[in-house]
Amino acid sequence: MLKQLLASVALLACASAASAEVKVGLITTLSGGGAGLGIDTRDGFMLAVEEAGRDDLEVVVEDDQQKPDVAVQIADRMIQSDKVDLLTGIVWSNLAMAVVPSATAQGLFYLSTNAAPAQLAGKGCNPNYFSVSYQNDNLHEAAGAYATSADFKKTFILAPNYPAGKDSLNGFKRFFKGELAGEIYTKLGQTDYAAEIAQIRASGADSVFFFLPGGMGISFLKQYADSGVDLPLVGPAFSFDQNILQAVGDAALGVKNTSQWNKDLENEANAHFVEAYLAKYDRLPSLYSAQGYDTALLMLSAMDKADITDKDAFRAALEEADFASVRGDFEFSASHHPIQDIYVREVIKEGDILTNKIVGTAIEDRGHAYEDECKM
Repeated sequence: MLKQLLASVALLACASAASAEVKVGLITTLSGGGAGLGIDTRDGFMLAVEEAGRDDLEVVVEDDQQKPDVAVQIADRMIQSDKVDLLTGIVWSNLAMAVVPSATAQGLFYLSTNAAPAQLAGKGCNPNYFSVSYQNDNLHEAAGAYATSADFKKTFILAPNYPAGKDSLNGFKRFFKGELAGEIYTKLGQTDYAAEIAQIRASGADSVFFFLPGGMGISFLKQYADSGVDLPLVGPAFSFDQNILQAVGDAALGVKNTSQWNKDLENEANAHFVEAYLAKYDRLPSLYSAQGYDTALLMLSAMDKADITDKDAFRAALEEADFASVRGDFEFSASHHPIQDIYVREVIKEGDILTNKIVGTAIEDRGHAYEDECKM
């Protein structure tokens, strides 16, 4: 009888530990030119939370306004006053670099829904930092691989001057075997690209690779279409995201871009996600939506296995990545970044809606270039 009683107490203790309340701080961009990216991130994350229906989870959402100082102030308040256990949601790499090292140094877990700069993948890796999205270079590496396979010989490349922009061009060059017709870093948030398009026109390029997320990409694509420069464009998914495509219009049709996710990936989790997201928000999900959803699923899977106050146990549960990802198979490398396939997509039209379809695989089972630099 005593043994049975002790066993019952042990089971209750385990159940209590696994269901200890978790408080999450979701910091993302909900206003300004990058708002669409943050809104999709939030909505994907919260859809998974809502579907889980847990009463042991609280999510506090704040708008970083795409400003590093604002993001730092919010993170400090969430850590010191709100007593969050975990942070997530940041879209932009310069904001991530301002927030993540301090948060993880204070013992918090940070699960990245998007931003994954090289500095946090290599020497700056941390046991409490997990990128659920990719490493920043990945989609651009795949674009370089695609440009090579498409037999482009002389590509003009451009990106904004911030950590993710530098990662993007480094990634593209790592896998592109041709010659560069030109290389430009533009101002973050720039909306007028007349000078850059003039340089492209005069460069002798046979193709253009660009990384300009959010409103920057909308402005560039519209101006490029109006310029009469008729060179093939290649880019990562960020510049051909579901919401950006509707703003750009038919100028994006036929353009190839690279992504680790698309709505037509054939697996049960993805089919459910796309249907549920469309039903709840009355719009198709984007890459940011999918990454937010997967991040929440990862967190929920760890909550099922460990109390977040037991850092080692919770970290081990995150490392297992025991959830049904919308990408299909999902696993972390030793540095806590995904190992995954990167696909080539083409912009198409389904009825009146511009969207993407997968037309090939650019790179299989890609980790990242900085893995050996991570010592943890």
